[in-house]
Amino acid sequence: MKAVRFHEYGAPGVLRYEDVELPVPAAGQVRVRVAATSFNSVDGNIRGGFMQGPIATSLPHTPGIDVAGTVDALGADVDGLAVGDEVVGFLPMDQPGAAAEYVLAPAEILTSAPKTVPLTEAAALPVVALTAYQALFDHAHLTTGQRVLINGAGGAVGGYALQLAKNAGAHVIATAGPRSTETVKAADEVIDHTTTDVTTAVTEPVDVVLNLAPVTPEHLATLVTLVRPGGVLVNTTVWMPAPSDEERGVRGIDLFVRSDANQLAQLVAQVDHGELRVDVAEQVPLAELAALHARAAEGGVHGKVIVLPPTA
Repeated sequence: MKAVRFHEYGAPGVLRYEDVELPVPAAGQVRVRVAATSFNSVDGNIRGGFMQGPIATSLPHTPGIDVAGTVDALGADVDGLAVGDEVVGFLPMDQPGAAAEYVLAPAEILTSAPKTVPLTEAAALPVVALTAYQALFDHAHLTTGQRVLINGAGGAVGGYALQLAKNAGAHVIATAGPRSTETVKAADEVIDHTTTDVTTAVTEPVDVVLNLAPVTPEHLATLVTLVRPGGVLVNTTVWMPAPSDEERGVRGIDLFVRSDANQLAQLVAQVDHGELRVDVAEQVPLAELAALHARAAEGGVHGKVIVLPPTA
């Protein structure tokens, strides 16, 4: 089969499009014929060697932690899945990923794919939607009527966070640039961060700040001042610790997303019920994954990009 792998850590040029043996599922695993994977920023960090502490990958390594595809073969002791099932999942970050024609996945991380979007587009859902969900509900415990500031709402995670927060009955303030106007139009308030200082634009305290933007530590610290006493700031840029304010009881939480098939099934149900929109910015063939990584490293990727293996 065709796959993209890197045999050493480094710049995007280390990615190779090459022939790899078809993997065989072990007990508890299934083999998935990949319809699509997606690009996530952590893929670049893993490839660059910056995540060797928390994510101990073996080389050569195939990136791609999102998968959407069809179950192709079952290992022993797999229940609840059958060959031909269409599935989505968030793959283990330390194992070979879905930038390939086939990938092995632990059966327990997979759930049925949405029925209302193309299977390829479903690859845009798992990691970013789970990040948004876990930030808002596992960590911030968002409830109806609360005020939430989503800093960096124009990106892929922000798009889901905005929708989930609105579905929960929250008042949403979104910061985004001009190119993300369509993505954030459902927010109750929109702040153009390119022309406006968010700390002066937010005139009433918020219950939750969700930071999705690569801001400076100083900027992140100012966002804490916008949170009411007892509130929370959840930060997804884990290389920069989330600040807190102990005197006012404001908690700072660093989020590192985890795979959760039950939560993903809930998100899939929201998609199929028309409550959650899956947005895909562009589609890229697997053979061009190295070029996609290079564009991302230069800041040239906006929105969710899905990666398609060869179909023949």
